[in-house]
Amino acid sequence: MTAIANISPITAAIWVVLLPLLAFLIQAILGKRAKSGNIALIAIILSTLLSGVFVFAEIWKGIPRSVTYPWFTIGISTFTVGVLLNNLTVLMQLLVCIIALPVHIYSRAYMKGDPGIHRYWMYLSLFCFAMLGLSISKNLFMMYIFWELVGFASYLLIGFWFTKESAVQANKKAFIVNRIGDLGFLIGIAILFSVYGTLDLVELFGKEGRFLQTLVDQPGLITAAGLCFFLGAMAKSAQFPLHVWLPDAMEGPTAVSSLIHAATMVAAGVFLLSAVFPLFNAQVLLVIALIGVITAASAAFFALTQTDIKKILAFSTISQLGFMMVAIGIGAWDAAMFHLVTHAFFKCLLFLGAGAVIHEMAHLKDSHNLQIDPQNIQQMGGLKAYMPKTFILMAIASLSLAGFPLTSGFLSKDAILISTYEWAIHHGGGYLLIPIVMTIVSILTAFYIGRLIFKVFFGKFRTAVPQVSIHEAGNSMLLPMAFLAICSLFFIFSWNPISYHHAGVFQGFHVAYSFHEIHSLHIIIPIGLSLAACIAWFIGWKWYVKQQYPLQADSTLMRFSYNQGYINTFYQLTVVEGSLRLAKAAYWFDKTIIDGLVNGLGRFTRMLSQVSAWIDTYLVDGLINSLAGAAYYLGHLLRWVQNGRLQNYLGFAFTVLLIGIIYLIFT
Repeated sequence: MTAIANISPITAAIWVVLLPLLAFLIQAILGKRAKSGNIALIAIILSTLLSGVFVFAEIWKGIPRSVTYPWFTIGISTFTVGVLLNNLTVLMQLLVCIIALPVHIYSRAYMKGDPGIHRYWMYLSLFCFAMLGLSISKNLFMMYIFWELVGFASYLLIGFWFTKESAVQANKKAFIVNRIGDLGFLIGIAILFSVYGTLDLVELFGKEGRFLQTLVDQPGLITAAGLCFFLGAMAKSAQFPLHVWLPDAMEGPTAVSSLIHAATMVAAGVFLLSAVFPLFNAQVLLVIALIGVITAASAAFFALTQTDIKKILAFSTISQLGFMMVAIGIGAWDAAMFHLVTHAFFKCLLFLGAGAVIHEMAHLKDSHNLQIDPQNIQQMGGLKAYMPKTFILMAIASLSLAGFPLTSGFLSKDAILISTYEWAIHHGGGYLLIPIVMTIVSILTAFYIGRLIFKVFFGKFRTAVPQVSIHEAGNSMLLPMAFLAICSLFFIFSWNPISYHHAGVFQGFHVAYSFHEIHSLHIIIPIGLSLAACIAWFIGWKWYVKQQYPLQADSTLMRFSYNQGYINTFYQLTVVEGSLRLAKAAYWFDKTIIDGLVNGLGRFTRMLSQVSAWIDTYLVDGLINSLAGAAYYLGHLLRWVQNGRLQNYLGFAFTVLLIGIIYLIFT
C-alpha cells in the first residue's frame, strides 16, 4: 500500500495511458470470448482513479513535471518520447477518463446483444488509449502519432456496423477529410523542426524556450506553421469547410457518438491549439476567429431544420466547437478550454439521452413491424409521459447548452461571449461583427435545442400504433446520465453561479489578455442572453407544441438549411465528381496516349524484328549456309581421292587418263 501511495504522477500518467492499451490487446487475443466489456470497463475505471488521485490532484495548480526518453537518432538529431504534466494536459487526461467511464457503463446496456460487441469493446479501448496518449505527449511528433491513432480508431468506430453502406461511406468520409488536416499538422511539424531543430513542447514554449527567444527571426515561416497547425485542428474539430464528416459520423453507435463529440476526438483540435498557442501571431489568430464564427453560425443555422435527432446534436457540437475556436482566436484559450470541459458533460448527456430515445423507438419499430426511422424527431412526441427521467436529464443538458443560469454552460459560454465583446471593443470597427454574430448563434442554439426537446417530449406521439410500448431506460443507462447531469450544473465548477472568474477550471490557467475587462458586460450579456433564450423557447413552444407554425416548411431558406447549405452537394459535384472525371481522363490518357505510344512502339519493334529475322534467316544465313554446303559437297567429293583404298586410286587414275584421252581425241 505504501508503494501505491508513493506512486509518482509521471508513472501514474503512463499507466493511465497503458491500461486501455492492455485492455485492447487482451480483448484482441480473446476475440469473441470478450463480450461482457468487463476488461474495458475495469481498465477505464483504474485509469480514471489513477488520473484523478495520482496525476490531477498532484499537478493541478502545482509545479509542472515532465520526463523525456530518447527514441531514435537521424544524423545529429535525436527524436524523443516523453510525458508532460501541466494544468492543461492533466485536465485533458482526466476529462477523457471521466467522460469515457459513463460511456463504458452505458454501453453495457445499450450495445447488449450486438453480434459485434467484442469488436466494440476492443475499438473503444484503442480509442481511449489514443486520446489519453495524445493528452500528455511532450513533443509534437509523439502527439502526431497519437493524433493519427485517434483518427484510425474513430474510423473503426464510425464504421462499426460495416454491413450498412451508409456507415462504410461515413467512416471513409471521416478518414479522408481528416487526412487533409493531418497533412497540415505534419507540415507544421516539419516547419518548426526546420527552424528550431526540436519538437519538444517544453524546449519550444517553456520559460525562455527556443521559440520565444527567436520569435521575430522567421515571421513568414511562423505564420505558415501556425496556419498548418490550425488546418490540422480544423479537420479534427470539424471547422468550416472541413466539418462535413461529423454529421455523417452519426452512423456509428450512439455511445460512440457521445464519446467522439464530448471530450475526445473533436476536442483534440482545441487542445492542440491551446498547447501550441504561443506559436500564433495576430494574423493567424484572426483567421482562427473568423473560421470559428463562420462555423458556429453555419452549423447553428443547419441545426434548425434537421429531423434526425443525432444530426441536430452533431451540428450543435460543430457550432460549440466554433465558439471554442473564436475564444482561441481572441487570445482567451483558457475560456476555450473551460467551455470544452463543460461542453463535454452536457453534450455527452444529450447523446446518451438521444440513444435512450432511439433505443426505445427502435424497439417499438421492431415490435410493431413499422416502417419508421427511429431517429426522426417528426415521428416522436409526447415521450415525457413514457420516459420522464430521460426527459429531465436531457432538459438539464439542454439548458446548459443554451447557457441558462445555474448551469455550467452558462458560465463557460459567458466567458467566451464577454471576452469576445471586450476584444472587439478593444479593436473597434468591423471586429464587432464577430461578437454580434456569436450572440445571434447563442440565441439560435437555445431555439434549436428547445425545438428538439419540444418535438421529442411534448405534444402527442406522432407514430400511429395500437399501443405505445415505450418505457424508461434501465438504471445502467440512467445512472451514467444522472452523473453527467450533475456535472452539467454550476456548482461542479464554481460556487458562484453567475461569475465564471470563480470557476476552478478557469483559475487553473493564467492567460494574459490583450484587452481590458469591461465590468458592465458581465451584467448586460448574461441577462440579455437569458431573456433571449426564454423568448426563443416561448416561440418554439408556440410553433412545435401548440402547432402555430407560421413559416412555409418547404421554403427555399428551409431547404437550404435542411440540405446543410448544399455543401455536400457542392463537394460531390466538384471534388468527388471532379476527381472521378480527372481519374477517367487520366485513365483515357494512359490507355490511349501512353499505352498507345508504348504499344505502337512495341508493334513497330516486333515488325522490325520480323524483317530482321527474315533477312538473317534467308539472306545472311542462306548465303552462309550455301557456301558451307558447297564447301561441304566439294570436300565430300575430294575426300574420295585420299581414302586409303588402292582400287579407288587406280579407278581415279584410270578416270583421269580416260578423260585425257577423250580430250585429245576431240581436240
